[in-house]
Amino acid sequence: MEEIKTDVVVIGSGPAGQKAAIQASKFGKKAIIIEKSPDPGGGCLFAGTIPSKTLRESIIDLTRFYERRFFGPEGPIHNISIEDLQSRLGRVIEEEKTLLYRQFRRNNIRLIQGVARFENPNVIVVMDAEYRLLYQITADKIVIATGSIPRNPLDVPFDKEVILDSTRLLRIKRIPKSLIVLGGGVIGSEYASFFSTLGTEVTIVDKMDHLLPFLDSEIGLHLQTALTDIGLKFLGNKIPKKISRMKDKAFVEFEDGTSIEGEVLLYSLGRSANVKELHIENIGIETDQKGYIPVNALFQTVVPHIYAAGDVIGGPCLASTSMEQGRLAARHACGEEIHYFPTFYPIGIYSIPEISCCGYTEDNLRKMGFNYEVGRAYYYEIARSHIAGGSTGMIKLIFHAETLEILGVHVIGRAATEIIHVGQMAISFHARVDYFVDHIFNYPTYAEGYRVAALNGLNKIKHKK
Repeated sequence: MEEIKTDVVVIGSGPAGQKAAIQASKFGKKAIIIEKSPDPGGGCLFAGTIPSKTLRESIIDLTRFYERRFFGPEGPIHNISIEDLQSRLGRVIEEEKTLLYRQFRRNNIRLIQGVARFENPNVIVVMDAEYRLLYQITADKIVIATGSIPRNPLDVPFDKEVILDSTRLLRIKRIPKSLIVLGGGVIGSEYASFFSTLGTEVTIVDKMDHLLPFLDSEIGLHLQTALTDIGLKFLGNKIPKKISRMKDKAFVEFEDGTSIEGEVLLYSLGRSANVKELHIENIGIETDQKGYIPVNALFQTVVPHIYAAGDVIGGPCLASTSMEQGRLAARHACGEEIHYFPTFYPIGIYSIPEISCCGYTEDNLRKMGFNYEVGRAYYYEIARSHIAGGSTGMIKLIFHAETLEILGVHVIGRAATEIIHVGQMAISFHARVDYFVDHIFNYPTYAEGYRVAALNGLNKIKHKK
C-alpha cells in the first residue's frame, strides 16, 4: 500500500471533478483524482451526456432526418443498425478520453484508479475491485464529485435486454420495434425521441399530464406536438403499479387498472447520489431526503474542508453547471476569490427537436405579478429553417412590458442549444428587447429569429397604447 500526502483530492473524474482538479492545479496545488472506472470521464462520458448526444447526432445524420421535408415522411431513411450507432459512439468516447488524459498530464494531475472510501475526514483509502488496499491518501481539502446513478427500485426486474435503465439502454443489442418509456423528464424525453426517429413505436408514460413540466408551458406543448408528429405516443396521469417481464416482453400495470406491453422498457424515474461505496457516514455526512449530499452556497458539506459538486448534490444535474460548480468549489478550497453560482444559466434538452431556455417562464412571472409581454418568432418564418429542411420550432422572448428588459428566452427547434447564448448574454446585461430590433443579424440564420420575435413583442405593446 502506498501512502500519499497531497493538497487536494477529487473523488470522481466527471465534469465537476475534472474542473475542480484542473482549477486546483492552476493555483499550484498538488491535486489527485480518484476514479473507480478504468478510464476517466465519469458517467458523463460513458453513460450520460456524451453517449446520449452522440447517439442523437448519429440518428439524425444516418436517417437524414432533416431531409424528410424534401423527400416525404418515408424517405430517405436507410436501414440503420445498432452497430452503425455504436461505431460512432465508440470513436467519440475515445477522442474525449484521449483529451482528458492530455489535460491531466498538462496540469500535473495524478489519476488513481480504484474505489475510494473515507477512513476519517482527512484520510481516504483506495481499493481495487477485490477491495484490496492500494493507497492511503491524506489531504487538506477533498471534493466529492462522484455523480449520480439511476434510482432503481428493488421491485423492478432489471435485466440487459428488456427492462433497462438509461445506462443499460446504451448497451442494447438491437433497435426495438416498440419501446415503453416510464418517465417524461429530460432523460426519458430525449431517448424517446431518438428511438421514435429510428422508427420504433414509442410510448412515454408519466404521472403528470404533460412532458417536462418545469419548462415554459407553451414550449412543453410545442414539444409534445412535435413528438406526436414523428409518431410518439404520450400517456399522462399514469402511475405504475407493477413492472414485469414475460418471455421477451415488458409489461406495466397501472394503478387505474390499465396496462401496456412493449419489446423494451426504459425505466427513467429519477436518480440519486452515487455515494454508496464512499462510507460518508464515517465523516458525519448524510444524504438528504432526495438522496443527494447537501452543500452550502460555497459547495461545502457539513464538514467545512470537504466539498461536493456536480450531480452528487442534485439539480440542475447538467454537465455545464457541474463544471462550474467544481471550479468554484476548488477556488474556495484553495483560498481564492470566488463568485456565487449564477442565478440564471441555460438549460439544454437534446430531444428531437431540441430545447434550450434561460430566465423566467410565463408561469414564474404571473405568480410574481409582473407586467410582461411576449414576442414570438416561429421557425416557419425564418429562411434558414426552410433551407435546412425543417419548420418546427420557435424563439420566444419574455420581457417587461414597461421597462422592456428581457426576462426570459425559450427556444425549441434546430440549433436551440447554440443560439440560446445570445439570449443568455442579453439577460445577463439587462438588455432591452429593442436591442434586437436596432441591430443587424446575419441572414439567413436561426439567430435572426431574435429580431423577428422582438418586433412581434414590441408591436403588441404599440397596439395596446
